[in-house]
Amino acid sequence: MDDRRIGIFDSGIGGTSIWGEIQELLPFEQCIYLADSKNAPYGDKPPEQILDLSIKNTEYLLARNCKLIVVACNTATTNAIEYLRANYEVPFIGIEPAIKPAAINTKSRIIGVLATKGTLSSSLFHSTSKNHTEGITVLEQRGTGLVEMIENGNLESKDLYRLLESYIKPMLEKGMDYLVLGCTHYPYLIPMLKKMLPENVTIIDSGQAVARQTKSVLKHNGLLTGSKVLGRHQFFTNGDEHVLASILSTSKVEYSVVFKDF
Repeated sequence: MDDRRIGIFDSGIGGTSIWGEIQELLPFEQCIYLADSKNAPYGDKPPEQILDLSIKNTEYLLARNCKLIVVACNTATTNAIEYLRANYEVPFIGIEPAIKPAAINTKSRIIGVLATKGTLSSSLFHSTSKNHTEGITVLEQRGTGLVEMIENGNLESKDLYRLLESYIKPMLEKGMDYLVLGCTHYPYLIPMLKKMLPENVTIIDSGQAVARQTKSVLKHNGLLTGSKVLGRHQFFTNGDEHVLASILSTSKVEYSVVFKDF
């Protein structure tokens, strides 16, 4: 049994969608969440910079004695997780767009993937897509500008709706029946997406699968906590702590939000 914390990092507030799934599945675990909002989005940055930021975040969490690190960012996973696993001793959990379940279940044989440039252009994304989508049309759409608008905290703005609709409408016109969200910020768009998607289109994100994998890796490595007290969570951000606090405001667990210029 190991009562150290789980570390989680993302290029901002988006990975809190992953944190939410983890704390729901593992309520006695405690987490440290690192929101690198100052450098969001990662998706438009060159691979070398994404790697440098991922190393910085990892070492920040390791300095706080985290027992496992969740790279709660699709772009950081695709560009940095191989290096992180090779150079640090703790287990790492990565995030990949959930293409496989969409490919298995699509009836129209057309699926859409909404993701950042950094994810869609990565070799990991292309190999995953190639392995699971034979005979299936994959519509790749960059969500340019979405992360920045989500980071501003206004999830109901008309400008956000119009931008999102401009990305979704062409995929609908081509017949997609599954939409894969390939960025951890994008689950916060689901209420808006449900207003513009017909009932036959299913939305898939990776949150629950990541939580299950986190539990499995903790158990396999003997790292599950022995505590029977609900976990308390720490959130650090180098952006606007009020936006992060607003995102977390509906959570029923104990947490603190601190500004830290890391």
